[in-house]
Amino acid sequence: MADAPDREALLAELSALSATATSDDGAVSLSVNTDGVLTRLRLTDAVSGMSPAEIADAVLRTYVSAQRESAKRTGQLLAPLGSGGYLMDRLRWRVQFEPEPVPVATPAALPRAEDSTVLKDRSSDAPPAAPPPSGPVPDDDYYGKGMRFEQAW
Repeated sequence: MADAPDREALLAELSALSATATSDDGAVSLSVNTDGVLTRLRLTDAVSGMSPAEIADAVLRTYVSAQRESAKRTGQLLAPLGSGGYLMDRLRWRVQFEPEPVPVATPAALPRAEDSTVLKDRSSDAPPAAPPPSGPVPDDDYYGKGMRFEQAW
């Protein structure tokens, strides 16, 4: 088995593997390791003009791109060991994965009031409050039957 790769060298290369991707507009840049785990995320000032949904979509698509690159390079390193098995199937799945498109909603226009008042005083819309009692309120209803030992549950 002279053709078998050196186990220690292979493990060292897999441990050092890092794939970096940048979004098309340059707003998002990130890196993943050989397992596709996010190891670095950088956002530029370009995200300040984006909606939260647009930022999330850019991060997701860039992340998928970096994972694909990581899976391809990991597969190339592991190719001498064979192309079958669960691990290689998972790497092939990562290379082919395509996230669902995220609909980017435009902000809805706020409805305009007839008089264009932002805050309207609605205190006159409430029913009139009951007048306060003229004297002390007896608590006989509550204590008339003595102490209560009812279970709370």
